[in-house]
Amino acid sequence: MKIALIGYGKMGHEIEQIALRRGHEVVCKIDVDNQEDFGSEAFRQADVAIEFTAPTVAYNNCIKAMEQGGKVVSGSTGWFAAHQQEMAQRCAEQGATLFWSSNFSLGVAIFSAVNRYLASIMNGFPGYEVEMTETHHIHKLDAPSGTAITLAEDILARLDRKQRWEKGLLTDPEGKVSGKSQGEPDELLIHSIRRDEVPGIHTIRYEGEADIISITHDAKNRKGFALGAVLAAEFTATHEGLLGMEDLFPFLK
Repeated sequence: MKIALIGYGKMGHEIEQIALRRGHEVVCKIDVDNQEDFGSEAFRQADVAIEFTAPTVAYNNCIKAMEQGGKVVSGSTGWFAAHQQEMAQRCAEQGATLFWSSNFSLGVAIFSAVNRYLASIMNGFPGYEVEMTETHHIHKLDAPSGTAITLAEDILARLDRKQRWEKGLLTDPEGKVSGKSQGEPDELLIHSIRRDEVPGIHTIRYEGEADIISITHDAKNRKGFALGAVLAAEFTATHEGLLGMEDLFPFLK
């Protein structure tokens, strides 16, 4: 499979290494200083483009790739919710293909399935209050993380007593804390911490009068995310439309 990389930072380098080890060829690398390469022959040769950039540029990157007829796998968070309807329309009416996920880690996919199952159980036990905390490196621009939002939406779909998620406390890289520690009864608070070079930690916590039940996914490094992105690219190369992790991993359905 021929791959184009959009964004050649830490994730881009990690994806490249895993793609090469799996026998694929990286035919084009696009970053901030060579945007004109979207129109290159090398980019058009790619079977799939893998996009990991920033929320401020991810949408435009995906559009540029689609305009060249490329299939896109995007792991950039903080942009998709505002453009989901448009992307679905492009895929349905214009033949575009986009695989988007807030998190490509196999471990997070398994964690998501556990989260859904636990929320379904806890729907019958209203005495437990639920909240979430996500911790990421200081370079991450969006808070809460896209993964946290996806996890929260899965909880809201199964927990009748919660109607919406809200931002809770934010601890910035200097240790300054802002936001709210207490929410309304029907709110699910997501607390965010930005420190050091943490790849990503997500903890969901149910607290009752007698005990606490919590589940955590703690990423040791970026390898799991990069492998998942390449697996998604392999899947996308032979599929069309608006795709996601539930298509790649049927146990999430």
